[in-house]
Amino acid sequence: MNPEVRAALAHGHVVDITTTGRRTGQLRRVEIVFHNIDGRLIITGMPVAERKRAWLSNLETDPRLNLHLKGAVKADLAATARVVTDNSERRSIATWVATHAWHGQDVDAMTAFSPMIEVTIDDLAA
Repeated sequence: MNPEVRAALAHGHVVDITTTGRRTGQLRRVEIVFHNIDGRLIITGMPVAERKRAWLSNLETDPRLNLHLKGAVKADLAATARVVTDNSERRSIATWVATHAWHGQDVDAMTAFSPMIEVTIDDLAA
């Protein structure tokens, strides 16, 4: 992987992800923010109790995705998602996000209701 891409992944920012629709099989692209938490690429969203995000449902069915870097560094990266379900891991991620990225966010609400995935870039998985 080239050094510019590695540098772009070293800190969180806005990216797009493409998932495969769980019912249609169609590719679905959405803009989202990722965080680099101690070298782990984490995508999470604002807590919403009333519904599950379509992108999360898609990844539960098929964990493959493409992470699209945009801005100064552009790249399309094949990746795999792991949905974070362990409550202590979710709380740890929510605490980091509330402290370092989304200041003032309710950690309890994030732990309970935010979508959370860990993304592994295929080229880095070895």
